[in-house]
Amino acid sequence: MAARVIDGKLIGEELRKEVEVGVQERLKAGKSRPGLATVLVGENPASQVYVKSKQKACAEVGIESFGFELPKEAGQDEVEKLVKQLNDDPKVNGILVQLPLPSGFDEERVLNAISIEKDVDGFHPLNIGRLAQKGRDPLFIPCTPAGVMYMLERELPTLEGANAVVLGRSNIVGMPVALLLVRANATVTICHSRSKNLPDIVRNADVLVAAVGKAEMVRGDWVKPGAVVIDVGINRVEDATKPRGYRLVGDVHYEEAAQVAQAITPVPGGVGPLTIAMLLRNTLRAANLAD
Repeated sequence: MAARVIDGKLIGEELRKEVEVGVQERLKAGKSRPGLATVLVGENPASQVYVKSKQKACAEVGIESFGFELPKEAGQDEVEKLVKQLNDDPKVNGILVQLPLPSGFDEERVLNAISIEKDVDGFHPLNIGRLAQKGRDPLFIPCTPAGVMYMLERELPTLEGANAVVLGRSNIVGMPVALLLVRANATVTICHSRSKNLPDIVRNADVLVAAVGKAEMVRGDWVKPGAVVIDVGINRVEDATKPRGYRLVGDVHYEEAAQVAQAITPVPGGVGPLTIAMLLRNTLRAANLAD
């Protein structure tokens, strides 16, 4: 039996509607409109697309967006100065510095400069540190990991006791997802390119989160029958039949895995829409916390 498709686009639209309602409720109560500031350094085309999509999403739910673009020649001090000015701006509830920064920048210093109360991307070391500690809660959870967990909680009655395998250990997805799964009382294995017997490890997963950045690395025979598969990867592969000469695929071979899994996210249309929806939700939360 083919796996159930987890429709991230539909789930993301539902979340955006919830945020839109929350924004309208604030305004009706005479409170300020939530505001998100985006900081883009340099001219990375992918980063420019991401920032524009976030600004467009803000407009659709009634969040005000403030865009700041600095040339790649801007120094570390100039970027940190801008972030500190945004910390002090009451119209700005959330600050998002688009990563990666151009070479030569100390990203951690920039992230450290963001007020923890405005860290809607969830990458401030204090927020990540709280996520890693038992009995402490971060103010904000990184958006993609939060989207992954939202999907899993919709798909499964509980994650408690489930064998969860996270393929990938990045600061952006792999490690935060693993920490969130631990908090949900799953039994978590983190694996990566240096892990031995990788297919055997993955075959034990009731829940598989693939975030390794390697096109269709996980084959169908790696997937445990009945597993829930969340594919965070997005990779370009050449395809002469497509107008752009390529198509997008995940880290999981979708056609093969879909014949084995209980449920699976497509690429595109899976985790991606949840990332922006969670950013919007975090910005609304930041505004509510600031009241």
